[in-house]
Amino acid sequence: MMKRAGRGTWPRDGYYMKFFGEMKMNDKKGFTLVELMVVILIVGILAAVAVPLMQGRIDKAKWSEANAAAGSIRTAVRAYAAETSIATATSALEGETCDDSDVQTALGFGSTDLEGVYFTAANYEITDVTASGIAVITVSASKDNAPSGSYQLEADGDWVKQAEE
Repeated sequence: MMKRAGRGTWPRDGYYMKFFGEMKMNDKKGFTLVELMVVILIVGILAAVAVPLMQGRIDKAKWSEANAAAGSIRTAVRAYAAETSIATATSALEGETCDDSDVQTALGFGSTDLEGVYFTAANYEITDVTASGIAVITVSASKDNAPSGSYQLEADGDWVKQAEE
């Protein structure tokens, strides 16, 4: 027969300890090998996904150097066309690369103004000068640490990746 609490043996000593647990010194603590391997597997999968995403961001950051310099060239071409004439700007600049000293002088650039970490002055080509004096600039990478491919700063200001040849 069970007796009520406080009158005898119910609840028995150790009854609650059995179910609610008392940590004993010989209980093992830590992670099993399987748990550790699952964690390593998850970290490996995340790294495999993250590395290509980061590489794309790195290339985009490198191309931003070319975009900024192409914008400067474009502004200089527009100023040159306003100072001379659009016909003069077209005949003098169209199809030229920016490593030519005559082009640099006409646009007001120094010999090292277009030298960057990833691109040189030779990487910038003035592909076209529109009727309103706006230049289309094509940039191709050639340095060892430069990203691959080429981009074009179009007349409407779009920065467009060119198809691989």
